[in-house]
Amino acid sequence: MTSPTDLRVAVIGAGPAGIYASDLLAKQGVNIDLFEQMPAPFGLIRYGVAPDHPRIKGIIASLHRVLDTPTIRLLGNIHIGEDITIAQLHEYYDAVLLATGAVADRDLDIPGENLNGSYGAADFVGFYDGNPRFHRTWNLTATHVAIIGVGNVALDISRILAKTANELHTTEIPDNVYQTLKTNQATHIHIFGRRGPAQAKFTPLELKELDHSPSINVVVDPEDIDYDEASIAARHASKSQDLVCQTLEQYAMREPKDAPHTLHIHLFENPVEILGEDGNVVGLRTERMELDGTGHVQGTGKFTEWPVQAVYRAVGYRSEAITAVPFDHGTAVIPNDGGHVVDPAGEIVPGVYVTGWIKRGPVGLIGNTKSDAKETTDMLIADALAGRLTPRTATGDITEYLEAQGIPYTTWDGWHKLDAHERSLGSAEGRERKKVVEWDEMVAHSRS
Repeated sequence: MTSPTDLRVAVIGAGPAGIYASDLLAKQGVNIDLFEQMPAPFGLIRYGVAPDHPRIKGIIASLHRVLDTPTIRLLGNIHIGEDITIAQLHEYYDAVLLATGAVADRDLDIPGENLNGSYGAADFVGFYDGNPRFHRTWNLTATHVAIIGVGNVALDISRILAKTANELHTTEIPDNVYQTLKTNQATHIHIFGRRGPAQAKFTPLELKELDHSPSINVVVDPEDIDYDEASIAARHASKSQDLVCQTLEQYAMREPKDAPHTLHIHLFENPVEILGEDGNVVGLRTERMELDGTGHVQGTGKFTEWPVQAVYRAVGYRSEAITAVPFDHGTAVIPNDGGHVVDPAGEIVPGVYVTGWIKRGPVGLIGNTKSDAKETTDMLIADALAGRLTPRTATGDITEYLEAQGIPYTTWDGWHKLDAHERSLGSAEGRERKKVVEWDEMVAHSRS
């Protein structure tokens, strides 16, 4: 039997999933090194939430408190599988917990997906959130834009495209993002969903906040407000879903407001092809759907072509494989039994655990992430108490290896330095923060 206080655990990924798991382990007395590929922590909270949502980014305050825990050490700017392998980590740690999330785009699998002007949502989010791994500029010459998907990422993208650059300049966006957004020519943004209001995955507040901007006129066709018996039951079973339906109904009934950008929400329209000409997007073809009585939809055979010059595919994120770790490429998750990583034969991989989106797929909110982390960490602690973990063998500290290899890792103290620098950049312009975009610059400020 190994006491939790004798354990050293490597948690891979300093987003919410990894931080919540670290918090639960630390409360049991476990010592944790929290590894992060980026020079800065917080994952999708820093690089996946639209910059005009400071309320949601307030989650960072609670994550800060966790990372202030003395038994949690942040080690950033380290690529697991390249800078150090999972096998090498096992020399320094009794267990490895993977929480690397999902940052790539899922495929839509329709003709025309690879045309110029067809974009994955993750790429655009990475651009406007100043993620150093993504583009520094973006083509915003399209006047009519289609966004495929009825979740919050689709709302974020539509809002960024429908607001003016000056509205967004008060946020933490970097200079390159602000200058690019000033060139935005979009006047009509179309969101497409294949099912009805009772199945839309928006959260009520996000949907309602679309209308708060004086630049945005939200339009819903009254014919898209439709329910069958199963849809009514789904609406009544969830207060959140009922609020989404109410808001969509209000948009459908009201008079249009005078605004420079119109945001059309289309329901019961299934995208079947992105249309191209000379390799560029020139339209989107959809099939009209109808409810079948069970809350699902079926095609009507009626097709519409929408003249758009850009298409954003917001149909979900996709996790990426980690070197030497089992991975299901079909579902894009690490195979697991609820916490343990399992191999292709279904056998538990000793000492390796998984939590968050790379465990269950990119679904659920913060509450799901917390309960998910508890399920996994309970398994890890139970294995330790039952003597099922192989003790670490290395006598030195992992930082000795990193320094010997010349890996310029960053730390929690380094994040405070970068944080102070970004805040000083923002303060000079009357803003709370302005993000540093360049990777090497982030590392330099963190290690100054």
